[in-house]
Amino acid sequence: MQAVLQNIAGILIQKLSEFGRFYKKNFCPKLVEVLSKGYDKNKFKRDTLAGMTVAVVSIPLAMALAIASGVTPAQGLYTAIVAGFFIALLGGSKYQIGGPTGAFVVVIFNVIKNYGPDGLTMTMLIAGVILIVAGFLKLGTYIKYIPYPVVTGFTAGIGLMLITTQVKDLLGLEMQNVPAEFLPKWQAYFQNFGNFSFASLTIALFSFGAIFYVRHKFPNLPAYLVAVVGATVLVAVFAMFSAAPDTIGSKFGSIPHFLPAPQIPHFDLNLMFKVFPSGLTIAFLAGVESLLSATVVDGMSGDNHNSNAELIAEGVANLMSMLFMGVPATGAIARTATNYKSGGYSPMAGIMQSVILLLFMLLLAGVAKFIPLACLSAVLVLVGWNMLNLTKMYYLLKGAKGDAITLVVTLLLTVLVDLNTGISVGFILSSIIFMHRMSREIEIETDEKALEYKGGGRDLSQVLHEQGVISLRFSGPLFFGDALDVTRFLQKLRNEPKIIIIRMGYVPMVDISGANALVGFIERVKKKHGAKIILSNVKKQPRRMLHEAFLQNGLTWHDISTATTFENALKITRRYLRMKKRQEAQLSGQSAAE
Repeated sequence: MQAVLQNIAGILIQKLSEFGRFYKKNFCPKLVEVLSKGYDKNKFKRDTLAGMTVAVVSIPLAMALAIASGVTPAQGLYTAIVAGFFIALLGGSKYQIGGPTGAFVVVIFNVIKNYGPDGLTMTMLIAGVILIVAGFLKLGTYIKYIPYPVVTGFTAGIGLMLITTQVKDLLGLEMQNVPAEFLPKWQAYFQNFGNFSFASLTIALFSFGAIFYVRHKFPNLPAYLVAVVGATVLVAVFAMFSAAPDTIGSKFGSIPHFLPAPQIPHFDLNLMFKVFPSGLTIAFLAGVESLLSATVVDGMSGDNHNSNAELIAEGVANLMSMLFMGVPATGAIARTATNYKSGGYSPMAGIMQSVILLLFMLLLAGVAKFIPLACLSAVLVLVGWNMLNLTKMYYLLKGAKGDAITLVVTLLLTVLVDLNTGISVGFILSSIIFMHRMSREIEIETDEKALEYKGGGRDLSQVLHEQGVISLRFSGPLFFGDALDVTRFLQKLRNEPKIIIIRMGYVPMVDISGANALVGFIERVKKKHGAKIILSNVKKQPRRMLHEAFLQNGLTWHDISTATTFENALKITRRYLRMKKRQEAQLSGQSAAE
């Protein structure tokens, strides 16, 4: 019995060791890689200073994004602390800073409105699990295939909606019920513009001015924090005249001085099915934004991130944020770039950001209740404006018509319908446009010059054409968008050929529909004319797809001839013609003898 247990223990240890090596090779966090190469006090000092700088930027953003999402400002801080810590601890980027971002605002707001806090919890659970599974399935490398116009379109749509949600607090409008839809919301705003608050408008204008001034004159200072501090002082001035604007304290109460105790969520299967699309959307947005952020900072630093480790970190971070009453989180491009520009050396900078944010809650949470909502709305309007990225949109609209259409459709559907529809339709539309473009790349032509060979009195071209040889040259990818065009072209061949040489050296890929179109042509020609087919220079991927098509149609490679080069195809042609002549001569001799 003891020997059996020892064997089992040995097998388990071996399997765990194999898994450890596999995990280290494919999903190793960047922090482990950095520490294994050596880490000293100077590097820690760099990371601490960078973490402090990023924390200063994160404080107003975390609270503002939380308010815009329909939760308390404290939940934004919980998210920045917890999710930021785990994204840095387990992530695949040296400089990634995680936390709440503008991309999630619309999704979170709609989930809470329709399903309450429990719905948000289930949504984060779904998103976290999907991200972890995607990371272990190594799907991170496929994020780069998401069409750029789609990403630009839904990001701009989210930015526009984020700006729209801030108008009420920005101007201090006295409105009881604000419509959820985009157009009715603006209609309600126009009807209530006369009810604005002078104090809120003044603070909003001051906040914009302070941010622009600091960015222009003192670019190394945290412009958002300077604006928040100045606006908070203005609140005290307005309070002297009994005209104080809405603040965090007046609307949400005080901010706790520490993180809440973790809470295990109640699992509701029925609710999970209802919010599954939203969970999928959050997972998609988290994956896209975090990997885009990592890619951007890689370009700045020259480092290379591990995309699959990054997805796993995003998933764990969202699950942990869920346990501590946070909201969805991902890598934030602006804060990540700030980290690198501030001298951050390793993921320890992200960890130090979380530590400093926690110290802020411990020591200064009581002051945060005096921050005016109009100032935070001004911050979010600028975040939304940056998400619009008008320069990118301008060049896309000036470029290819298909990209412009995809961008506009994705943006409009995101704003007027919902984010899921915008992404789905945009992706499908972009795929259709891509297939249309690819279908225009395929070229099929009768290859007259390829048969020319001077010498021996008459050139080979004339001899071969007289004997019923046709050469066809395919150029470009052959897939289902081209299948009908290929079939129609091949049907137009009027001559009754004895041999057809199909040159495929310039065909990089074939899908099963294109392969079936080609196989269908081969079958018709063999049945109708008894012609011999020679495929020349077939690449590896087209050969594999043709093999599958042969199996589906009951053909084998013995039914056709293949040649590695066109010259070899001509040799096969000449041998076949000589053999046919001998057969015809033998038949003629037999007929004469009879």
